Amino acid sequence: MTIDQTTYFDRLRQLQSAAWPAGIPREPHYPLGEVAISEHLREWARRQPNKPACIFYGREISYRELDNLSDRFAALLHEHGARPGDRVAVFLPNCPQFMVAFFGILKLGAVHVPVNPLFREAELAYELNDTDARLILCLDSLMPLLRQVRDQTPIETVFVTSLAEMLPAVPSLPVPKALLQPRVDCDDAIDLLPTLARVTKPAPAVQPDLDAIAALNYTGGTTGMPKGCIHTQRDMLYTAGTSLAASFALTPDDVVVNFVPIFWIAGEDTGLLFPMVAGATVVLMARWDAVGFMTAVARYKASFAYLLVDNAVEVLEHPQASGFDLSSLRKVRVSSFVKKLNPDFRARWRALTGADMIEAAWGMTETHTMDTFTIGMQQGDFDLLSQPVFVGLPVPGTDFKICDFDSGALMPLGETGEICVCTPSLFKGYWKRPDATAEAIRGGFLHTGDIGVIDEEGYLHFLGRRKEMLKVKGMSVFPAEIEAMLGQHPAIAGSGVIGREDTERGQVPVAFIALAEDAAGLDEAALTAWCRERMAAYKVPEIRLVQALPMTATGKVKKEELRALL
Repeated sequence: MTIDQTTYFDRLRQLQSAAWPAGIPREPHYPLGEVAISEHLREWARRQPNKPACIFYGREISYRELDNLSDRFAALLHEHGARPGDRVAVFLPNCPQFMVAFFGILKLGAVHVPVNPLFREAELAYELNDTDARLILCLDSLMPLLRQVRDQTPIETVFVTSLAEMLPAVPSLPVPKALLQPRVDCDDAIDLLPTLARVTKPAPAVQPDLDAIAALNYTGGTTGMPKGCIHTQRDMLYTAGTSLAASFALTPDDVVVNFVPIFWIAGEDTGLLFPMVAGATVVLMARWDAVGFMTAVARYKASFAYLLVDNAVEVLEHPQASGFDLSSLRKVRVSSFVKKLNPDFRARWRALTGADMIEAAWGMTETHTMDTFTIGMQQGDFDLLSQPVFVGLPVPGTDFKICDFDSGALMPLGETGEICVCTPSLFKGYWKRPDATAEAIRGGFLHTGDIGVIDEEGYLHFLGRRKEMLKVKGMSVFPAEIEAMLGQHPAIAGSGVIGREDTERGQVPVAFIALAEDAAGLDEAALTAWCRERMAAYKVPEIRLVQALPMTATGKVKKEELRALL
């Protein structure tokens, strides 16, 4: 039976309206109006010039200084030939210079290209060539890698900077050893910070265009070559506006601690866009460190943090945790990649800090992430106990539907299919890949390749990637669901589930499991028995214990490496 789309969405929106948590706005919240991200920095610099925009191990960069430095960077880029629409690569880890570059690029009307600083030679060359970037800002310690590929790429101008240059004489947090390395002289690059200090001529004024290409955010994943997702400042602003309304609720009074890589789009959102749009302060850490995180929270009375569940558990189990005052943390959002959020973790976090841990969102690089929210759905751990994997309601202005993978037909509520999403922050296409764009975006909806279901109350549930779905004796088995259930076991540090071909059953789920350090005596038989008590028989996986799981830079399990172990 064909389902009428208008009738479908009328009913779905009624259900979602009835389920909408009290007190959660139903429209995006734009603190300064619908103006460009670059203009948010200018306006906050005017309103609160001396307020720290960023704190880097004690070095405070005010809104006025960040605005001034990014103006100078825009002028420097223009001096070296960059014009609106030109791609500028930023090959840096978390540091204030990344923020300077981000805003400077947007102010010039150029295109921000964040490049993963964990890349190896072939990956770096691929992205620089794919974007046709002629200018790059590079970390000094990464210059040897850039030199290996520079002649194979369009790069003409290299700016260089170091982490040590932005450290204060007396740091306020424990500093990773890599940051303490002395600055490396690079005769074949322009030294960024001293050069910015000498810039006197401003860049030509560029009228901000919310709909011009502003960034190429490359898709992650574990297979295939990444694709550049074309995003605009309007995409960024919408993501910030809906997240500030429905999930994150930041204000100028908030202090954010961020260690998540801001070259990764989720880190760009939580550690750069959201605090800067809200006029808040971000305490920027170069990398995760439990003691550094707790020190930052206690010293700066941080109110917000975005963590992986793995990070939160490390804090919970840290022997020094009770020595830090973490009670200022009122807003904590987490993502379940390896370890999964469960009622036990939430209860222990509440006992330690007084605040709830809440799952952040479902999202993709293509949608600029943060397309759903779960805040207000924690009563009785409703969000954690709703199976399969619960990702909540769409943020204001976003629609989801579930379609048949092959025909594209709408599926009734309660039935599984492909998650399709229509959102104002939907990417404008894959860079230089019109065929892939046409395949992904059909009828205004992104066909995600993710399997999901919208239940009879209007909530979205995520079941994993279609290519990961298993068929066990004809029954659909979703690795993400098994991983979420395994995450409820207190002794399991993380898991990755893949399929093994089987002549009798078709496929068999195989769970590679890393145990917590204090899980002595727990073996495959005990874990199998635990699974049998909680899962349908056809879902119970074969258990393979491993010392550690292979991980991507963004905290996901590399399942192709698990397949090699089969």
